[in-house]
Amino acid sequence: MKPYRITPEFNAITLPAGLRQRHATKAGVWAVIRILEGTATLVYVDTGEVRHLTPCEPGLIKPEQTHYLKLSGLVRLKLEFYDSDPVHSL
Repeated sequence: MKPYRITPEFNAITLPAGLRQRHATKAGVWAVIRILEGTATLVYVDTGEVRHLTPCEPGLIKPEQTHYLKLSGLVRLKLEFYDSDPVHSL
C-alpha cells in the first residue's frame, strides 16, 4: 500500500508547531511517522500511551486519534498519510 501524501522532511527546527501540540488526524486518515535519524516520542493523549520512535520503530496514528510528538536532539522525520490502515506498510 502506498501513501496518498508524504510530507517534506522535518527536523527539530522545521517541524510545524501544530505537530508538537495536541491534535488529531481527520476521519478516515491514518498517518505513519517515519524517523529517518534520531528518536522522537509519540504520546497518545486519550490512552496516555507513550511510544519511542526510531528509524526501526515508526509511529502509527489512527483516524481521529489525539496525539502529539516530542523531539529530542537531532531528528529527521517524514509523515505519510493513508486512506486505509497501513499496518502492512510499517
